Amino acid sequence: MKTTLLKLIISFFLIPTLFVNAQDYDLVILNGRVMDPETMLDRVLNVGVKDGNIAIITPKEIKGEKTINAEGLVVAPGFIDTHFHALDGLSLKMAARDGVTTGMDLEIGAINIDNWYKGKEGAWPLNYGTGISHEGIRIQVLDPEVELPEWADAPVLLGKLRAEACADGDCGWQDTESNLEQLNELMRLADEGMQQGALGFNSTVGYMVDGVSTLEMYKLQEVAANYGRVSTAHVRFHGSPKNPQAPLGFEEILANALVLNAPLLLQHNNDFGWMENEDKLQKAREQGFNVWSEYYPYTAASTSISSSFLQPEMFENVLGGMYERDIYDPIDDKFLTKEEFLATEEKDPSRLVVIYNQNRKLWMTDWLKMPHMTVASDAIYSGLGVDSWDVPFEEYKGHPRTAGTRAKVLRLGRENGIPLMFSLAQMSYWPAKHLGDAGLEAMQKRGRIQEGMVADITIFNPETVSDQASYKLKQQGKPSSGIPYVIVNGQCVVEDSEFKKVWAGQPIRYKETKESKLVPLSKEYWLKKHAINNISVDDCSLHADEHNHTHDHDHNHK
Repeated sequence: MKTTLLKLIISFFLIPTLFVNAQDYDLVILNGRVMDPETMLDRVLNVGVKDGNIAIITPKEIKGEKTINAEGLVVAPGFIDTHFHALDGLSLKMAARDGVTTGMDLEIGAINIDNWYKGKEGAWPLNYGTGISHEGIRIQVLDPEVELPEWADAPVLLGKLRAEACADGDCGWQDTESNLEQLNELMRLADEGMQQGALGFNSTVGYMVDGVSTLEMYKLQEVAANYGRVSTAHVRFHGSPKNPQAPLGFEEILANALVLNAPLLLQHNNDFGWMENEDKLQKAREQGFNVWSEYYPYTAASTSISSSFLQPEMFENVLGGMYERDIYDPIDDKFLTKEEFLATEEKDPSRLVVIYNQNRKLWMTDWLKMPHMTVASDAIYSGLGVDSWDVPFEEYKGHPRTAGTRAKVLRLGRENGIPLMFSLAQMSYWPAKHLGDAGLEAMQKRGRIQEGMVADITIFNPETVSDQASYKLKQQGKPSSGIPYVIVNGQCVVEDSEFKKVWAGQPIRYKETKESKLVPLSKEYWLKKHAINNISVDDCSLHADEHNHTHDHDHNHK
């Protein structure tokens, strides 16, 4: 009787314990090839996820509430995109199917940073972040007639606000050089963005060549540097095939970053002069500077049809372009003649077009091999609205890089003998490391498959993963294949190659502060800081000196 009672008591306490052990993890990933670019771990292991973090990586058997059998698949850190304009439902689910777990717009950026983040709380599938927009704050200051929304990012800035700023025939945001008062206001707005947690200063100076002075660029990079944050740029003279223009735009921002000892991300380093730029970046990193670059694996770019460098004088005479060969309209599905280009621009100035550069074919496989040259898609929004989650993929009209960048890098790497670990570093570890080294805590916990890290995980088949999107109509948004699972903060956003409406995304953001680091610019302050102090001389002392000098002269004469 006592023995039976003892067994019952033991069973009463043991059964809950066994149940807890069996359900110890929210998610387990079994038998996958776990690859971590920081530690170089590459081994078939099991991964247990708990409360959104990687709780265990082990060869031992583990169990959880949900199980993924990853046999034959790679378990990699989620792909991090620092050049991400996929800001509506359709483009976001395309990016998710391509393995992206974090998408940050560090090129166009946003205005009214706090409201931008609030607009995505609990309503975003991927992690999200942005910086303060150079273009946006210039519209605020130099085109004051424009009525601004509560917040604005790429879909609004590139389309609606650009067009409204130029409606009066004066595109102040791109053409007007700021005076001292306007520059101080630009600095104030940038500093305000930093206080609100912006990831950095984001400049599209390549669209504003005539308006942005070198002083303005330097002082706005300094605003970010005051907070230890990154400056990023679509540089001045980007795309120019001529020397010295091609490298000069990069040298401008690099010189600023070095003298400020500040982080720097060179965007669009997939054009003329890229090798010289990489040479300088590598040497700067060897000296301890936190500087790096990005590329995407396509021969064509995409931007607004009204961009200044697509106008005939610049496009034909400086860049050497030919409209009917190089400008493709993905909406009308054809290359545009010069006359068609001008007519379309007048009718629809915010339309996105594709611009070809055939030279990129010669360079593309070299980018796959460059250390700290990160993969950033420049993913483009669909234009079909934020809530376009249920719109079919074939309805997307735009550049295929939104749907296929990461899968294309993996495919090209496989075809060209690039070590898989290296490609993963380009897509996850290096962007996380550089931003983490700039003090961004959210990135110090991502881009790695390690115990204690955030469970942002991409699972793919290394033998079959491939891009499917092309420039052809109805195929521009075709999802990548071979990426069956994408996990964001421990939740499956892609499961069995199907996108799920799971609002797992978390903000990637610096802590907010009310302490401004702004020092307004003035000649008096500049001289006080940079020049020596002279001796004050008033009229009395001057007259006394003159009297003494005369008296001495007369005395000596006598």
